Amino acid sequence: MSSGIEREIERLVAPALEAMGYAVVRVKLIAAPRRTLQIMAEPADVRTMGVDDCAAVSRAISALLDVEDPIVGAYDLEVSSPGIDRPLVRAADFERFVGHEARIETRQPLDGRRRFRGRLLGLSDARVRLAVKDDGEAAIPLVEISAAKLVLTDRLIAEAQKEGRI
Repeated sequence: MSSGIEREIERLVAPALEAMGYAVVRVKLIAAPRRTLQIMAEPADVRTMGVDDCAAVSRAISALLDVEDPIVGAYDLEVSSPGIDRPLVRAADFERFVGHEARIETRQPLDGRRRFRGRLLGLSDARVRLAVKDDGEAAIPLVEISAAKLVLTDRLIAEAQKEGRI
């Protein structure tokens, strides 16, 4: 789901953020209108990610990127939390949020469609299992997923409140 430069940047920053008590959720380099490096991170203890957390992560990442200089030319650094309706990036995300509703897009059509929406059932044989209305269950290969995101529902909000993330 990510480019070579994005994987390289994640490889550079993840150990430092882990040492600070954070986990990298996603690294994304956006080309237009002005190049922006977006880094989503969250506290490893799943507490709320506040402005002070984003500032601390930004300072640490800036220092590392200044030394390593993996991006040629100017760019803006944007650090944020993944939010409640977060992207699902790693295999573990699809397990962590079992029971919640998600939207998934694939690189290639599967059974004639590229967009799926349904309740996450977990992983099996490197496939995301999704309960899809009217279609029963879909099994989407992880390697075919181009984008995935939780859907903001009352249940997701209630769980985030219970965990103290909002």
